[in-house]
Amino acid sequence: MSIKLGLAACAAFGGLAFASVTALADDHAYSEGPVVNVARIRTVDGRFDDYMRYLDTTWKQEQEAAKKAGYILSYEVIGIEPREPDDPDLLLRVTYKNWAALDGALAKGDEIAKEIEGSVAASNQGQVDRAKIRRVLGSATMQVLVLK
Repeated sequence: MSIKLGLAACAAFGGLAFASVTALADDHAYSEGPVVNVARIRTVDGRFDDYMRYLDTTWKQEQEAAKKAGYILSYEVIGIEPREPDDPDLLLRVTYKNWAALDGALAKGDEIAKEIEGSVAASNQGQVDRAKIRRVLGSATMQVLVLK
C-alpha cells in the first residue's frame, strides 16, 4: 500500500512540476494595455486655426463628456509635420481602457452629441461643415502592449 501511495505521490509531484513548466512557457513578456485610436487629419490650407478652434470647443467638450462618463481615459491633439500633400498635419488620439470600452460606441457617441450639440442631426451637419476646413485621412485603432 505504501509503495502505491509513494508512486501516486511521485506521479502527482511530476504532474505538478510539468504543469508549472508549461505555465511558465505560456507566460507572455507583455500585458495588454489600453486601446488607442489615432485619427489622421489634414487641414485645408489657411484653415488650420479654424479647425483648431473647433477642436478647442466642441470636440474638447465631447471628449471631456466622454471622459466624465468613463467612456475614455484621455485624449490629445498632436501637430505633425506633413511631408506630402496627403500627409496629416494633425493627429487626434483617444485612449480607451480596453477593447470592451468600444462596445456600444455609436450609442455612446449619440448620447454625447445630443448633450453637446443638441441632436445627432446637428452633429452630422457639423461634420459636413467641417469637411470644408479639413480632410479625414483615416484612423487606426491599436492596443498598447506593456513590456513586463
